[in-house]
Amino acid sequence: MALRPGDPNRSSRWGSRQGWRARRLSSGRTGSILLRGCPALLSMVLAIVLATGPLASPARAAAPPTLVTVRVEGAAGTIFEGPVYTDGHVITTASGGTHHCDGTNNGAHPSPGPTAIAALDDAAELGGFTWDATFFPAFDDYFVSRVGPDTQTATAFWGIVRNFHPLSTGGCQQRVGFGDQVLFAFDAFAKSHILRLTGPAFALVGQTITVNVTDGDTGLPLAGATVDGALTDSDGNASITFDRVGLKRLKAEKADSIRSNALYVFVPF
Repeated sequence: MALRPGDPNRSSRWGSRQGWRARRLSSGRTGSILLRGCPALLSMVLAIVLATGPLASPARAAAPPTLVTVRVEGAAGTIFEGPVYTDGHVITTASGGTHHCDGTNNGAHPSPGPTAIAALDDAAELGGFTWDATFFPAFDDYFVSRVGPDTQTATAFWGIVRNFHPLSTGGCQQRVGFGDQVLFAFDAFAKSHILRLTGPAFALVGQTITVNVTDGDTGLPLAGATVDGALTDSDGNASITFDRVGLKRLKAEKADSIRSNALYVFVPF
């Protein structure tokens, strides 16, 4: 059977488009953690989780939850970016109704566990944004149709990326694990690159640092990306100098690309 561009099981660079759901903030579920700002806070949480094991979630008895980073890149900016403690669970959306989303969808896995769309659902609850999705029984999966203010159109759809690689299956079929980076991007299928930004975590006032931008999917350097007003060269490098102290948040952008992850640089003095 031929698969359409938005089908959850489409195999290609962009394998799935998911449905959007109106987030119910009164779900009463526990076990999700959102940390904003300095990555050091995330490191502390990771250490605690590794030392103590997963927290119990009395509302669900499925597989243990896990800690992932969820990022949502909308049409005009980043809607959400941060670590989220998540597990596979039942989801309700305005357009798609109530269905399980735990990796067993469409027989993808024999046992339940955390999934990409379940992580979006938990991020929405913690981040205070809404989302919607339609549900396709033939694929036993959701199609994300809106996140925050950005609704899909006849030509622009939401795509899902795990660890900088586009999914080749549906978001409720795709399991996620500890430390995974889960990205939802608007108009993803029209983009040529998934930007990945790396660089030092510390700098001094007046010191020039070098940051690097690559295509996260291929690892190749990208020229012409903008980072804090500086353009990357043919090696993907850009030079940046800070004129005041503080925690700096950098993002890379390029017209034909999905904007990058955030890079935090601490400038103490």
